Amino acid sequence: MGTMGLALPWKTRISSVPREREMRVEPSENLTSRSSNTAATTAVTSEDAELAERCRTGDLSGYERLYALHGARMKNVARNLLGNPIDAEDAVQETFLKVQRSIASFRGQSSFVTWTYRILINTCYDARRSRVRKKEVANDDSEDSPRPEPRAPGAHPSLRMALERALAGLTKHQRDVFLLYEVEGFHHAEIAGMLEITETASKNTLFQAKRNLRQVLEPPRGNSVAGAR
Repeated sequence: MGTMGLALPWKTRISSVPREREMRVEPSENLTSRSSNTAATTAVTSEDAELAERCRTGDLSGYERLYALHGARMKNVARNLLGNPIDAEDAVQETFLKVQRSIASFRGQSSFVTWTYRILINTCYDARRSRVRKKEVANDDSEDSPRPEPRAPGAHPSLRMALERALAGLTKHQRDVFLLYEVEGFHHAEIAGMLEITETASKNTLFQAKRNLRQVLEPPRGNSVAGAR
């Protein structure tokens, strides 16, 4: 499996303290803080409902607003799931077409934005499955290899490569939850809605992903002790 070509808008640091319950990855300052007050939450909920209604009535300005607010982040999510910006662009465009075609089926059981991201993620999953099928038919490994892309600013090359290799060793489910939580900054409640799992499952999957990453990225304690002698 090739490297994922991650679009990492963050500075990473893998905790080296083995007694910690969870390994943390420090997001960059530009990620939205997970702590929000009641007023901010209410404002977001209100705008979400307004966006849903405008799109439901066929108001194109609603879709334009949705893209202005979330287009860049959607592309980043798709690029991390698919491995290259070209496929990511296609996935986002396809997502907006699907939202427009299926807006009548939106029942408000989750937020409109979460529903939109769920469609995006499923679109990316479809693209990955299609890629695998093409590879099987053509028997050509190049079909499943992400195209090279520029290194993300702020990420040290060796750390980036090591992290990409480590992430490639996770299950797809673990990798997706890790990317959505640690890279994109989504809450577990949002991830649960996007992946159609429970919040507990999202938290457990993230914990397993971090544990597996630590095992790969941290040097064995015995080797470090021997090297110090």
